[in-house]
Amino acid sequence: MDNKLKKIGIIAILFTLVALTWGTTWMAMKIAVSVIPPIYATGLRFLVAAPLLLLLAYFTRTPLLFPKGKRGFQLLVCVAYFAIPFTLMIYGERYVSSALASIIFANMPVAVLMVSVMVLGERISISQLTGLIIGVISLSGILLLESTGNGENRWPGIAALLAAVFIHAVMYVLCKKHGQKISVLTYNALPCLGAGILLFTLGYFTEKPDTSLFTPYALLSVGYLGLVAGVFGILAYFALQQRASAFQASLVFLVFPLIAITIEKLVDKTTITNTSLWLIAPLLIGILMTLYTTRNVKQPSPNTKNKPQLEVSP
Repeated sequence: MDNKLKKIGIIAILFTLVALTWGTTWMAMKIAVSVIPPIYATGLRFLVAAPLLLLLAYFTRTPLLFPKGKRGFQLLVCVAYFAIPFTLMIYGERYVSSALASIIFANMPVAVLMVSVMVLGERISISQLTGLIIGVISLSGILLLESTGNGENRWPGIAALLAAVFIHAVMYVLCKKHGQKISVLTYNALPCLGAGILLFTLGYFTEKPDTSLFTPYALLSVGYLGLVAGVFGILAYFALQQRASAFQASLVFLVFPLIAITIEKLVDKTTITNTSLWLIAPLLIGILMTLYTTRNVKQPSPNTKNKPQLEVSP
């Protein structure tokens, strides 16, 4: 009984830490991109995270390279999981609020389900299909309501964030198909470094950032994104996946948008419209229905070696 309570306590702590980490990254991105160009900011973020990931890989004797025959796929992970979608996410926050950005990203389980059906031919239950429909309709309503505000066109940011979610979902499904049994550190360390060097260089020459405009808050936000979200978030979510069922771990997608909305209200004194707030309830219900399967509930201790180890955090 004591061991069971201890396990529940550890799961609760890890869940809370992951939810707080994911819920706070959106405001950090908003602060960073206010003065740092998006490509350059994302490159800095990865360059902050990469050294610690490499050290962790070294001390745990984790290989940096994918197995032979899959190293081309590792390059794809560097570009299509790290470089492109993370740049799109922070670029999107130039146009939309941190709350709306978090709501869009919370639909990752819906996107993964859709891509799994299209790419892997996975069968889904009626409840999952119903949840997918509810989620898409609710999100569409929120996006239409939030697409304009104060005379601003927010569609460029919305499109960028939706593209980031879709690309992440495709990569997650491809990893599920081609990259099982690869360590979480192998997935993240070298691709993170490669993406950091690529984006830092590309941003330096194309965006020509004026470092004199970088505020301490913006630089601290980049550091937070790199160390807390980029390293701590990865390890905390991986630890949560090892101790909880897939369904339990995925429930974090229902919680972190609420944290992001609360933080935006406290910091910026703004939030999404009241109608959009009401639509969050059916949206989260739809996401919950896409996550729920009997298999997930009956496997409280999933074998993480048979799951894609790529981190799906923002």
